[in-house]
Amino acid sequence: MDINYITSIIDSLTLSQIIMIILGLALAYMAVERKYEPLLLLPLAFGMIIANIPIAGLSSYDEGGLIYYLYKGIELGIYPPMIFICIGAMTDFSPLMSSPKTALIGLGGQLGIFAAMFGALGLGYVVSYFIPGFENFTMKEAAAIGVIGSSDGPTSIYITKQLASHLLPTITIAAYSYMALVPLIQPPIMRALTTKKERMIVMPIPKKVSRRKKIIFPIVITLLVLIFVPSAATLIAMLMLGNLIRESGVTERLSRMLQGDLLNLLTLLIGLSIGGSATADRVLNIKTLLIIVLGLFAFIMGTAGGIIVAKILCKLTGGKVNPLIGNAGVSAMPMAARISQKLGQEYNPSNHLLMHAMGPIVASTIGSAIIAGIFISMFG
Repeated sequence: MDINYITSIIDSLTLSQIIMIILGLALAYMAVERKYEPLLLLPLAFGMIIANIPIAGLSSYDEGGLIYYLYKGIELGIYPPMIFICIGAMTDFSPLMSSPKTALIGLGGQLGIFAAMFGALGLGYVVSYFIPGFENFTMKEAAAIGVIGSSDGPTSIYITKQLASHLLPTITIAAYSYMALVPLIQPPIMRALTTKKERMIVMPIPKKVSRRKKIIFPIVITLLVLIFVPSAATLIAMLMLGNLIRESGVTERLSRMLQGDLLNLLTLLIGLSIGGSATADRVLNIKTLLIIVLGLFAFIMGTAGGIIVAKILCKLTGGKVNPLIGNAGVSAMPMAARISQKLGQEYNPSNHLLMHAMGPIVASTIGSAIIAGIFISMFG
């Protein structure tokens, strides 16, 4: 190959493209060495690198290229609902059904969504005061940013594509990065908002749920959402279909496929597609920095909201709810539940909070999808 040709390619690299390539390498390092969400971050990082190489034609905006066609799955709203089928096949709703009150904790965890949404609007006004010409976040952008607080990657992707597609790379990276950092973010908040006595509370063993109820539950939830919140029907219906496949007991092959091969394939396609859309001109701006800050704020407020509701339930039930499960008000499944379990056993070795924490998590998954649907109907 002509050395002059290679030199011309290197010379055509802008500083912003070089920064994006370095950022992609940093994300790849986090995925490989630190094991932060490697299944998604590794293809996403690789997509970022190749998208910012001049004349390669491998960004999602280079018509006719491979990534351009893979990105159609995001653009047409195909990948996120398909991911929800897989999540449904992996999810056991029995902890929520055996203790419906834990749904309130999942509701409290949605505080992060609204805190980040209104924070985006307020912070934008502050920044515009100091930086003349800065365009404040629109209501659509603020709503998309807020859903980072759901700790639900597919939901964040789905609503961002609907309301603010130009922010998709930044919001996706922020959402999944903070999900990977949940073990670092949540424990200090959990300790700060609970007492030692509360952390030692042993919760009763969850009641068993019959197979019939497990089958009826996804059907009833789907019908209710279709009737009352049709804008959220796509995500919820797919989630419940996956769960029905799981609980029916007659579709083991489909269940295994959804939990394994299809989930892995969709994760790869989503990561590579969104990475391919993370070009320098879309990511390197002041709004990106603000979104990163707001994403952290959303996670903190969502965790705090869930814990506060759990503390209220603890008082109302006479000390039968351990407030440590409040961190599971954000739907970082199953990581948040593992943190509840780990911290609970740290203060009381006989504490087993894992299944109790799964109730708020699955409630939060449903709740965040419904809120996303409402946002789309209001602002879309």
